[in-house]
This record gives sequence, structure tokens and C-alpha cells, in this order.
Amino acid sequence: MSDKLDFESLTNLRLVSSPSISPDGGRVLFTVSRMDLDSDKYINNIWLYDVENDTYDAVTQGPHDFCPLWSSRGDRFLFMGRRYIEEGKPGIEIWISNMVGEPRQLIKLEGGASKVEWSRDDKYILVLTRVGELDKDVKYVERIPIWFNGEGFIYNLRRHILLVDSISGEYRQLTDGDINVVDASISPDGKYIAYLVSGEELKPYLIDLHLLNIESGEDITLLKGYTAWNVGWSPDGRNILFVGHERPRGLTSHNRLYLYSLKNDEVKCLTKSLDKNVANTLNCDTRGPSCSPRFKPLDREIYFIVTNGGYTSIYRADYEGEVEEYLKIDKYSIDEFDVSRDLTVFTAMTFDKPKELYIYMDGMYKKVTNFNDMFIKRFSLSSAEHFRFRASDGVDIDGWIMKPLNLDGDKKIPWILYIHGGPKTIFGYSFMEEFQLYINKGYGVVFINPRGSDGYTEEFADIRKHYGERDYQDLMEAVDYVTKKYSFLDSSRIGVAGGSYGGFMTNWIVTHTDKFKAAVTMRSICNWISFYGTTDIGFYFAEDQIGCIPWRDPSKCMEKSPIFYVENVKTPTLIIHSIEDYRCWLDQALEFFTALKMVGVETKMALFPKENHDLSRTGKPKHRVERLKTIVEWFDKYLKAVEEK
Repeated sequence: MSDKLDFESLTNLRLVSSPSISPDGGRVLFTVSRMDLDSDKYINNIWLYDVENDTYDAVTQGPHDFCPLWSSRGDRFLFMGRRYIEEGKPGIEIWISNMVGEPRQLIKLEGGASKVEWSRDDKYILVLTRVGELDKDVKYVERIPIWFNGEGFIYNLRRHILLVDSISGEYRQLTDGDINVVDASISPDGKYIAYLVSGEELKPYLIDLHLLNIESGEDITLLKGYTAWNVGWSPDGRNILFVGHERPRGLTSHNRLYLYSLKNDEVKCLTKSLDKNVANTLNCDTRGPSCSPRFKPLDREIYFIVTNGGYTSIYRADYEGEVEEYLKIDKYSIDEFDVSRDLTVFTAMTFDKPKELYIYMDGMYKKVTNFNDMFIKRFSLSSAEHFRFRASDGVDIDGWIMKPLNLDGDKKIPWILYIHGGPKTIFGYSFMEEFQLYINKGYGVVFINPRGSDGYTEEFADIRKHYGERDYQDLMEAVDYVTKKYSFLDSSRIGVAGGSYGGFMTNWIVTHTDKFKAAVTMRSICNWISFYGTTDIGFYFAEDQIGCIPWRDPSKCMEKSPIFYVENVKTPTLIIHSIEDYRCWLDQALEFFTALKMVGVETKMALFPKENHDLSRTGKPKHRVERLKTIVEWFDKYLKAVEEK
């Protein structure tokens, strides 16, 4: 008989992530993480899978090692760590291991590292890091954003390229000035660096593509004005590849794969025929740290992950723009990958199976690790049933329902409508430990991909300036649909919950209907006017998504701000927010909580110190447990108390 999941059960999970194939294709490095409640930390170390012998074992002891990357010759690997950095202090260490004896620390960087890459001859390692100094006491700020989620104050910091000697740890800084390097990659011959750079303070989403001669320092601008995230090279060094878009639908636009020909000085979109996002935007709360590539060139094809409906899979494109789905697993999602000529390695998951490592070769795939097999056997886990309904405007909407195992006959159960963030992300075939907990506590969970979600066409995703309209209708029509289709759902005991955009939509829902008996709004937005000026992205995101520039036309901001409809609220509402959330700042929680108190609504606010926007995914283990307890206690009070009475 299986045990029921409880609040601390998530610490029994192992988080498998960041696979990296050796150059000979015979070995795979990857990271394994777990949550430790005693130390209140994540314990990470590096493991190695031997393809020929079908075995795997740890190759570092940790406790804070992650993101392994093979050298070009495959005789050593680097990884990032925080072995000797004091808790709460910024920074990262880069280590080198030859798998004989202890690894050696190459360099320690106070500014962290958002990218590491070996040169082809293994002499150097490219690193992207924040440089600059912050004021120790009084903050003298002249630039925006003043802070960034997960990093803190950054107003005096810029991200630049370092070239680090892989033996001595000595380095050269190759870029400088008031710019932020978004991504960079060394050419196959080791002479050049292609990099993406943001240089406009007020429009940081405008990205230019540069080519830097490492020896001479000559720096050429190749392209201007894209919105781009990742850059790399074709294996022959003749082309630069990057992922991004030209904003045909603003910041909602799908990412596409581009090729820039150095011979012809021409840019070509390789995924023009694919009206899907070249990105992984699938929601999951059990991911480990990852540095897996966004795309991987191999010979004359490029491999990349695409978000497609409720799943993610690997696609590939050739240089002529022919695109095909390369690897899909039915009712699973592929989360990360690496590829060589004879082997593809990836992590995959589904509703009732957490991520594990898989390989694909000779036309067959198989799971090669079993870190979570005991978890699956021990605990009661539920899969999800897919449903699709036609919205009132004729568009099909995907959704899923999860229900408790061994549901009791005709008994009706309370249930939760859960709304994802983004809005341009998706729900689908992923493992959500939070959902499994609700099932084990006796709740049904319904989740859909309403308008604004990723995984479909750009038109489907584009709700700019129309938040709270068609997306709200899709959610309400989903409630009507499932209560008719599933007789065990109690229409009088429905809860609603969501985070980020899902928190905004929860706020919008409780200010526009009293259909729900309890609500939990997390890391939310209630006021676009204050969001505009207090967050790391607000000064451009609010204008792009809402049309909100407070001093030009405050009515546009107010029209889409739930706080201005607060007198309509009747639903008891729990507010959860992290004190260091700089994506949706603390003021959003305080404003909504105060407003709810003033109009007499039952409300409670839980504030988590030293946590950011990612509390539910990467927060401290004890805080993650406490967050789940707080949510369940709230729903129990307002959804289960009705049944008891």
C-alpha cells in the first residue's frame, strides 16, 4: 500500500538535470540534486553515466556542484560550484576535474556566471559574469533597473565577457562599458567571439549581434535591434546561429532560430515555417540547476527544443530551413538535451514520473537512471486526464484534470483551478509535486492553457492590451465545462490559485466573480501603475503587454489593475509573496492585502524572507514546505469546512 504525500515529501525527490555528452559519445555527465531540511539547502553533485556498460555513479562529492561541461578533448570537465562561498554571499566557483583525485578550483567570481564554454583547443574558458561594485551603504542610483530578481541590486553592475586560462585561472576581460552581454560563444578556430549585447538602458530587449576578434580587439556590429537570447556557431565556423525574434507581436512573439552567414553578410530565419516557440516554457516545480544548451549544432543540422501544445520535444532544422520533429515521447516532455553523432541524451518527465536521464540511439530510447523509482513506488501519485473544449469563440482549449486515487463512488470533492504564470508558458506533461500533494489531500486539480499561453500559434499567445478578457473567459468556460463533464467535482467548493501572471489572474477573478469559495494569489500583480516603476522588467513589460505608461494615460493601467475593482471581492483570499521578489515586487502584495482588509474581505498574507519570485521552484526547502502547508490549510478552511458543516 502506498504512502500519501505530505508536505515534506518533496525532499524525497532527486532532481536530475544538465546532461552533457563526452566528445567520444561514450559518457554522460549530469547533475543530481536533493533538498535537505536539516541544513535547509540543496545538495548537488555531479554523476557520470557510462553508455557501454549502462552504469552510473557520482564523480564529485558536492555538496554544491552543478552544471558539468566536458572539455573538447574529453579528458577533463568543468563544473560550477559554491563549495567555499558563505551562505547568503554572491558568487560562483569554477572547478576543473580530470576524474583522478580531487578537482581543483580554477576561479572564484563574485559576479556569478551565466555562461561557461570551453574553447576548441581547451586552453581557455569563456565566462559571462557581472562586473562592477555596489555601494556598501547608501545606494546612489543613476540607472534602471535598480535590481533584478534572484540577484538583488545590479544598478552598478554590467555583464561582460571574460576569457579565462584553463590552467592558471588568469583572465582577460574582453568587453566593457555600459552594456550587458546576453550570451557569447567562441568560434571553432578560437579566433573570434560572437556575442549578443543589450546597450539601451530603457529598452534592454533590443539586442545587437557582435563579432569580436580576440587577438586584435576589433569589434564589429553585424545586426541591430533583434530580441535574442542565445548564440552559437556552425561547426565549420562560417555561420553564426542565434535564437530570438524581431517582435512582430511585441514581447509575445515566438522565438525563432536564425542563421547569419559571415560570407554573405545575410541573416536567414531557419524556422520560418514553424509557428511554434523555439523555447521550453513548460511549468515544473522539480527541476535542478541546468546549463544545457538552448540549441546544439551538429554537422549541417541544428537541434533545439520546441514547446508544442502540452509537451516539449526536440526538433531539428537544416541550413536551408527544412524543419522536422526529431524526438518526441508520447505523453512525456523532454526538458533538456545534448546530442552527438550516435547518441542523444535527454531528461524527460510526465505527470506521475519525475525527471530522469534517457538516451536515444539506433532509433530507440530508454530510461537509464532510476533515482526516483522508490519515490514512485512509495507514494500515491496520480496521472492526469486530458480534455479539450471549444471556447465560445470557436477556439479549442487544452486542459487536464487530476483526481485523488480511489475516488469514493458518488462522493463529490472540492477542487482547485490552478493558473500558470507567464502568461506565455504552458501546463502539460510535466511532474508538478504541488499538484500531487493536493491530490493526496483530497482535492481535484484542473489546469488549462488559456489564451496567452505558449505552445500554440503566435496569435493564440498574443493577449497584449487584453489581459482579463479572452483569457478570463477561457478559464471561466473551463470551469463550466469540467463541472458538467466530471460529476465528482463539487461546483459549490471551488478554489482558485496561481502565481505571477497566474496571481494577476487570480486577483482579476476574485474582483470579477464570486464563483470561487477560496483563493490563493502568489507573487502576483494587482496594480500595473506601481508594477511599472518598482520591478526589474516593469518599465518595458507593462507598456508592451498592457499599454500602460502611468503618466501618459493612467486609465489604461487602471482598467487592467485588479485593485481598482476590489470592492467587488467576496472570496476569502490568501496572499503569498517573497520579500525579495523583484519581478513582482512586495508592494503588490501589500497593496492588495490592505485593500482587501479595508473592504472587509477575509484575508491573510504570508511573506517569505530572503526568497524571490521563484519560491515555489527554487526556494529554501523549509520555506517550500511551509508554503505548501499554508496553502492547504487555507483551502481546507474554506473548501472542506463546508462539507464538515
